[in-house]
Amino acid sequence: MPPVSTYSEEELVLLLKQQGREAFDYLYRQYAAVLYGVIRKVVFDEHIAQDVLQDVFVKIWNNISQYNPDKGRLYTWMINIARNSAIDKLRSKGEIMKGKIQTGEDVVSNLERGMKTEQVTDTIGLRKMVAGLKPEYEVIVSLAYFKGYTLDEISKTLEIPLGTVKTRMRHAIHQLREIFNN
Repeated sequence: MPPVSTYSEEELVLLLKQQGREAFDYLYRQYAAVLYGVIRKVVFDEHIAQDVLQDVFVKIWNNISQYNPDKGRLYTWMINIARNSAIDKLRSKGEIMKGKIQTGEDVVSNLERGMKTEQVTDTIGLRKMVAGLKPEYEVIVSLAYFKGYTLDEISKTLEIPLGTVKTRMRHAIHQLREIFNN
């Protein structure tokens, strides 16, 4: 197929499976900003996030044959690769401590920069609901849901007992259910 300005999802997947360079260039132009936004929600360091983005596109290129359109859209598949790669990077040796909670101006700065490139994916207003929780619950839910931390990682990061993390998570989920149902 000759290069075109837009491809349908089926055409794009077919060309990617054929290792078409034009299709990969198109994929990068269309999705790099959104994937970068997903990565930046998890990885706050800009340089690390850029490295993760590069790794994500390599994974997409090398694993496009594993994509199954019956299981979901290409976009969703790529978002999952980006999110999982970002979480894997945070969990890798030495990176978990860099992912500690940011406070004050760092958070505002990251939010302002992130809004330029990321797609708003919070359609049910979950962030607003989480923000309405007690601060000790909010931080645990944010780390677990938005950053992909395990309860054990949250315990170590916040330097509180694992049992306390589990109890707070249970209470937070109960409060979120009440907020959601009202």
